[in-house]
Amino acid sequence: MFRLRPARRLLRRPSRWTSSVAVTRHDSNAPDLSITPVAAQKLAETAARQQTDSLVLRVAVEGGGCSGFKYVLELEDGAALSETDDVVFEQHGGRVVVDRESLELVRGSTVDFEQELIRSAFVVVDNPNAVSGCGCGTSFDLRD
Repeated sequence: MFRLRPARRLLRRPSRWTSSVAVTRHDSNAPDLSITPVAAQKLAETAARQQTDSLVLRVAVEGGGCSGFKYVLELEDGAALSETDDVVFEQHGGRVVVDRESLELVRGSTVDFEQELIRSAFVVVDNPNAVSGCGCGTSFDLRD
């Protein structure tokens, strides 16, 4: 079961250990953030289980991880969002919120939900601002 937690916002750049991955540039006509139908469905299912209509997925970026930055994805009550600091994206019935600082680092990315044998999680994929990442899937380094 998912738990609601307050988001932490911290953008620092620690030392880097990176591996190369292929990345494409952001198309200016593409949306700032996309939500897959699978991620939207999982958000709706989780909201129904928790009996709330205001559930959102917060995507934030913090300094850390193997490659310099890491994604932090947490479920929150959408009623407590900041109108000045947060940007809300709604697609396929799912709502994702990103603080303005983190948005600059994930602009052009897609939020998805991956289900594997040993874990299920919301993930950020296809980040055009990342030049490298690590096998964990949550850590990345920025394009200069």
